[in-house]
This record gives sequence, structure tokens and C-alpha cells, in this order.
Amino acid sequence: MAPRTKSQPDDLHCMRHSLAHVLAQAVLKLWPGTKISIGPPIDSGCYYDFLFQEPISDEDLKMIEKEMRSIINRGQTFAVETFSVNDSIKYWKKREEPFKVELVEDLKAQGEKEVTHYRSLDCKGNEVFEDLCAGGHVQDLKEVPADSFKVMSVAGAYWRGDEHREQLTRIYVAAFRTRQELDEYLKMLEEGRKRDHRKLGKEMDLFVFSDMVGPGLPLWTPKGTVIADEVERLARETEEAGGYLRVRTPHIAKGKLYEQTGHLAHYRESMFPPMQLDGEDEYYLKPMNCPHHHQIFASQPRSYRDLPMRLAEYGHCYRYEDSGALFGLMRVRSLSMNDAHIYCTEEQFEEEFIAVANMYLKYFKIFGIEKYVMRLSLHNPAGFGKKYVDAPELWVKTEEMVRNAMKKTGCACTEVDDEAAFYGPKIDVEVWSAIGREFTLATNQVDFDIPGKVGLKYTDADGSEKVPLCIHRAPLGTHERFIGFLIEHFAGHFPLWLAPVQAALLPVAAAHEECARGVEAKLREKGMRVTFLDAAESLGKRIRFGEQQRIPYLLVLGDKEKECAGVAVRNVKTKQQVEVSLSEFISKTAQDIAQRSLTHSIG
Repeated sequence: MAPRTKSQPDDLHCMRHSLAHVLAQAVLKLWPGTKISIGPPIDSGCYYDFLFQEPISDEDLKMIEKEMRSIINRGQTFAVETFSVNDSIKYWKKREEPFKVELVEDLKAQGEKEVTHYRSLDCKGNEVFEDLCAGGHVQDLKEVPADSFKVMSVAGAYWRGDEHREQLTRIYVAAFRTRQELDEYLKMLEEGRKRDHRKLGKEMDLFVFSDMVGPGLPLWTPKGTVIADEVERLARETEEAGGYLRVRTPHIAKGKLYEQTGHLAHYRESMFPPMQLDGEDEYYLKPMNCPHHHQIFASQPRSYRDLPMRLAEYGHCYRYEDSGALFGLMRVRSLSMNDAHIYCTEEQFEEEFIAVANMYLKYFKIFGIEKYVMRLSLHNPAGFGKKYVDAPELWVKTEEMVRNAMKKTGCACTEVDDEAAFYGPKIDVEVWSAIGREFTLATNQVDFDIPGKVGLKYTDADGSEKVPLCIHRAPLGTHERFIGFLIEHFAGHFPLWLAPVQAALLPVAAAHEECARGVEAKLREKGMRVTFLDAAESLGKRIRFGEQQRIPYLLVLGDKEKECAGVAVRNVKTKQQVEVSLSEFISKTAQDIAQRSLTHSIG
């Protein structure tokens, strides 16, 4: 395992760390000759990456879990031993563990003189396993409840995350303090499988992928497009109220633009290859909107009176993601981003940054996001000139500016080292869905570098020229990722204002179709999105179809409704059915839609 650099770990971290050793020990006993690499603790347990001589499958997991429990029941302790890096390299070479050798050689190149190995000792003090590790273990494996972990799955992983290196087998283990916590986690995973946006997206006909179009390039169906349009409408209204100006930019640009901003140097691997046109410069598909927005700002002389200037766009961008990393709507190559860039003075920065945070909070309330945290991503001085702009004083200054602004928002905020953007610190927003699944949703970034690099300037009150700060913000992230989150968050039962189809008309029999068509026309006049399910199929089958499509309201019309000018309204989510007048139905649904209510008034 790679040496740990964090502060003293907690008990759960130590338990998970210890289980990673047990996992590796069990695998080596069952498959001698397997090469070991790394096995860190993670938020839900731990994993370990192996190079097997022959492939293993999910069917082997029970056998691994049984062997792990056997190891735990026998009890083991951990003993630490310090090696010089040279002796450690010799040790791992002798045992023919190339990945461990590479890890220690890297530490040596970074200037490390010593590393620690942890030996697992049985009850008689005999060594049964040894690993490169920085520590953080239980005193004795008998402290680990044998029923509080489960070997979960097998996945592929490239060594060092490099697709050109060895492909390893990653085994995941879920581990918690108690059996109850494990059961709750497994229940959440099962619910997550039911809510999987890929599954529901197909069932509800929201988006598709085509081999003819290409991987990671989603095609939005009419129903999915409704959701995207409603989300964008919300953003447009919110941004207009916040003083944003809308712009539109092309999908391609010259490579010189991205070279000037530094994106080619820092993001080339995530960009599609250049296009060479006859007699012209190289062009690239747009990987982000900011270079284009900078050109709009620079197109005219700007004064301090023009600031803050907030340019917003749901701009379409393209990122080259490795095919193995693509995942439904969560990881795509074509993305429509809720982007904006705020050009402001240093004195205006705090107010603007806080306004963006407040916009996040408004969206959280609208979508029923109750748990969230904002992560302040900071720089690492070791990355100056490579990963980060080499401007130590500006880094310290802007990080403190963001830190002070976040304190005034009252939002939960944690700090994370070495995850900033190359041009400045940023806030990454982590949210949890209704069932507790975590998503990285949005970002709010400070740019103290690129505006000056591309020649952006404004004339201050004293006549001097100054460079504006730039805030990059995307509160709703991208259509793709955000809608994927919403599908899982709502389990497909969207609030009425967001539902692709808001109501379905179900005449009981052919004799009721004319009446139902009249109701349909009145609802359409009020702007409702409705569909007509005629009596060609049985009523029960049509109700099941409406429920499967998560249409919020199913309006059943028979003799009684025809005579009373009412409708029998079935709330698909609650399964409740009530009789109401048509005027009451229209009034209440119109109010729910206008207010973007999370719940429906009827049923």
C-alpha cells in the first residue's frame, strides 16, 4: 500500500485498512503467484488491485469472503518494520512484486529515505503476510466484526490509471462498524440499482445511445428534451433575475485560442484531436466555454462601470473520455454546461461569490436536495509550473478570499489539498440523493491567471487599466450529469413541473373517448403536457403503462365523470385516487407547476 500522508486515522479507517490486508492475504492463499499492487480504504470499505495469472469472476467472491472470515476468526496482529528505500526495493524484487518495486522507486525519486512495511502475525507470532504500508490498523483482527463486511464486486483497473499500462483486477469490499450499518448500505445499493438512471432512462424513453453516433454521445428523446428544457428554463429565469447576460458561442475554435488560455497545455489529453482545414489553422472541438466568453469580454473597451459583467450560456462542450470511463449520463463526451463567467473587481469578488453560493442553495431547495457539502479545493506548491500556475502569493491570497466568502455563506465547507483548477482555487459541490448516494454536481472557480494572460482589462475610476478577476460557475453542472442525478434522486417520479408527461387521459371505454378528448384539449390550452391512452387496451393495462412511465397523474373518465364534468385522478406516486372537478384539477396543477412544487396537490 502507498504510504499515508493524512493525520491519524479514525477507528473505521483503521478497520477498513486492515481488511485490505486481509483481502490480499486471502487472494494470495487462494491464487498463489498473484501479484499485488495497492489496496486503500475508501468511503464504503476498501479495495485491492491484483494481477491474476487467470481471470476471476463474481462467482469467486464468496470463496474470497469465506477465507477472509477464516483469517479474522483466527486472529492476527500487525507489526511495523522500517526499511531504507534501497532495502525495500531489494525485498520486493526478491519476492517478484513489480508493482511494489515501482511504488518504492517512485518514493525514492521523490526524496524519501525510508518506508514502512507492515507484517501480519498469527497467534503464534509467525509472519503470514507483509505489505508496503504507512499504517493505520486495528491492534488485532478479532476487533473486526466478522459480519460487518462483504466482498462486493470485481472490476478492471489500469495500473496507475494509465490505459497503456497493465490491466489489473480490482476487488471491492464494503465494510462498516456494525452489521446494521452494512445492511443499511446494502439496502441503499439495492435501491440504487432500482433507481439506476440508465435503467429508468430506457424504461421512460428519456435518452438513448447509438453505436452509429458513438459512445458517450447521448441522444435526447422528446421526453428527455422536455426535462432538459425545463431545467434550462429554470436557469435562465434565475440568471436573468441575478443580472446575467446570455451569450452563444460556436462549438469549435482555433487551437491558438486554447493555447493562449493554457487549456491546451493542461487539458490536451481530454480534448478531441485537432481538425486541419485546407489553408487554415488547426481547429478543436470546444472543451469548455470560458475561452470564448473571454473573447466576448475583450471585444469592446470595458469600464469599472460595466463590472461585474456576468456572461451566461448553456454551452455545448466536448471532452475526450476514455471509453472505459464512460458511464451513462454521468460520464460522457458531449455535454451541455450550465456555465457562466463573472468578470469583477477584487472589491466585488466576495459579494459575487456569495451570490453564486446562494444560487446553489436556491436550487437545492427546488430539487429537494437536503444533504450537501462544498469542498474548497486548494493548490499544492509542489505542482507549480506543471499542474498549477506558478504564482504563490496569488494562490494564498485568492484561497483566503474564497475561505472568507464561504464563512459568510454559512454553507458546510471542507478543505481539500491539491485539487484546485490550474488557474485558481475552486468550490466543488457534493450532494446526496434521496437514498444517500453521493454525486459531484457543480463547481465555482476563481481565476486570477487567464484574464491577464489573454489581455482582459478594464479602465478603473482613476483612469488606470486593471485586470478583472473571473469567477467560473456552473451551479447545475451539465444537463447530462444533473439529469442523471435527478432521475435517481426522484426514482423517475419527477415533480409535476419537470415531468415529461404531466397527465394521461384514460377513457374507460370507447364511448368515453369524445369526453376525454375534450378534457385533453382543455388541459393543453392551459399548457399542460398530456397524452391520450385510448380504450384499445384494457384499463388495467393502461394504468400499469402510466405507472411504469411515472406519469404523475392518470385521469380516468367513465360514465360518472362524464355526467358530473369531473375526473377520477390517480396520483401515480402515492397510488391514491380521488374524484375532483375538472376546474379544481386545472387550478391546483397550474399552481404546482408555476411554483415548481416538489409535491402534487391532488392525491
